[in-house]
Formats: sequence, structure tokens, C-alpha cells
Amino acid sequence: MATGQGVTAADVRDAAARIAGIAHRTPVARSRTLEGRVGAEVYCKCENLQRAGAFKFRGAYNAASRLAPEDRVRGIAAYSSGNHAQAVALAARLLGTTAVIVMPEDAPRSKRDAVLGYGAEVVDYDRYTEDRAAIAEGIAADRGLALIPPYDHPHVIAGQGTAALELLEDVGELDVLVAPVGGGGLVAGLATIATDLVPRIRVVGVEPEAGDDTKRSLEAGRRVTIEPPRTIADGQAVQAPGQLTFAINQRLLAGVVLVTDDEIRDAMRFAFERLKLVVEPSGASGLAAVLTGKVGDAGRVGVVLSGGNVDAARFAELMGSRA
Repeated sequence: MATGQGVTAADVRDAAARIAGIAHRTPVARSRTLEGRVGAEVYCKCENLQRAGAFKFRGAYNAASRLAPEDRVRGIAAYSSGNHAQAVALAARLLGTTAVIVMPEDAPRSKRDAVLGYGAEVVDYDRYTEDRAAIAEGIAADRGLALIPPYDHPHVIAGQGTAALELLEDVGELDVLVAPVGGGGLVAGLATIATDLVPRIRVVGVEPEAGDDTKRSLEAGRRVTIEPPRTIADGQAVQAPGQLTFAINQRLLAGVVLVTDDEIRDAMRFAFERLKLVVEPSGASGLAAVLTGKVGDAGRVGVVLSGGNVDAARFAELMGSRA
């Protein structure tokens, strides 16, 4: 059983059983062009094709479905820049309850519209001047709601790890597993199960240059808080890693590498043109690290394309700015 002290491989397997038939078992994509460029076999786990458009549905549903009936009926509160918001809103609808989501006022319109479309209530905040966690905690306390944070929660982390469990079941052992890092929940879950199944594997996190809080924290040996990041990767615009996620990642990650916004744009373009996949900026950062050779030499590489929630206008704008 997951506890506040950590998350185990058994927790990830238990989460996989709980979400089976509800979350999509997403496909794995390959590209000869990509593999020729980087000199390795590359397996892209397409979480951009997950329900609600991102890996976040795995953890949100795993956590929400475990609430006691008396807690679930009162509703759920969450805070998120978008993908966790959508995931919690959808999970709440599937479980027959309601959700209140605290979202930044500058969140992408497509993400906000999706949350509203799932029937959730949205409460705005200013990401540069207000504390989203404090706002959500206050709402949860006032209304008697269960709070499901976006990453620093054992059931959320275990749910995210199911993406690596599926990938390794589908393609076999990998030398390196690469994934984006925001608050650290995805890569913590992936590393928990991947290092259990393949002890020699290197799990590498990827952050945008402007949002390097986890890299700085790992180098300092403690959680470091940075200024609100300004990056196209809105899902990775986090100021500090979570307490639980940092403890896991400090123990299990081989390291964190940084990519620029232009490298992320290039990866989005590559995914669109070569893989025929639409991937949002945060979802493309892992691919950007692979394309630029920042993860080191390896024979078999797995990379999580973590989300695809970008609307057509924003996608065109980003591609136009990197012609």
C-alpha cells in the first residue's frame, strides 16, 4: 500500500489493475528517421493519446477511485495548469461526483474549455502572484472536498508509473527511459517501476531551461524554489519539486537534462511531421532531449510523449515562430 513515506513497484502494479479498461493502454510509436538521427532504437510512449489528452488521467483516476464513498460524494478539489485539471474533471465525472479546479488565468483556452466540458467548476488565480495550493486547500476545507494534488500524492505517482509498466511489457528492457519533469510525479512513478523491472536502466528527467527547479534541487541535495518560469512548456512551469516526488527522484533518477524552448518547438515539429502526432510543448520536452543527444548513448531508449493538449491556433503559432 502506498503511504506518505513512499511509493513501491507493487503500488504501481495495483494502480495498473485499478485503471485497466478505463485508462487507454496507449500505443508505442517508432520512426526510422528518429532512430537514424540518434543512433539508437527509440520507443515513444504516446500518452498524448491518453484519455483527457495526457498521462495525468492515470494518476487522477487511481487517486479519485480510492476515495471513501462518503468523501467521494462531497466532491474533489484540485489545482493545475491544465492536464491534471482535465484528468480530475473527467475522473470525477466517471465516478459520479463533482470537481472544483483552481487554474491559472492564463491557462491555455483549450485546457480550460475541456475542464468545463467535463462539468467541473473553474476558479482562476494569477500564477505569478498567488499560491494555487493554498487557494485549493482553502476551497477544499470550506466545502468539505477531497483534495487531489497534481503530483505530490502517492496514488497519483503510482498511477503515472503505469505508463512505464505498459511500455516495458510491450517493448522489453530499455537502457534509458526519458520523461518530462514538472512537479516530478510522472518521472517518480516511472522510475519506481522501471528500476524494479530493469535495475540497470537509467531514468532521465527533462526540464525546460527556464524551469530547472528539479535539476537545481538534485544538485543542491534539497528542494529549491525558483521564480515562476516563463516557458512555452506550461505544464512544466513549476517553481519547486514536490516533497514526496523529490525524495523518490533523488534516489532513483540518473539525472535531469535541460532543453530550450526552441528545441521543444523542433521536437513538436518532428513529432508532427515524422510521427504524425500532435504533442504539446511539455509533452515534447523528452523527445527534444533525445533529438539533441542530451540523454547520452544507449541502444534502446524509451521516451514518454506526455501530453497532446494544444489547440490548433497555439500549435500553428508555435510552429510559425520556429520556421
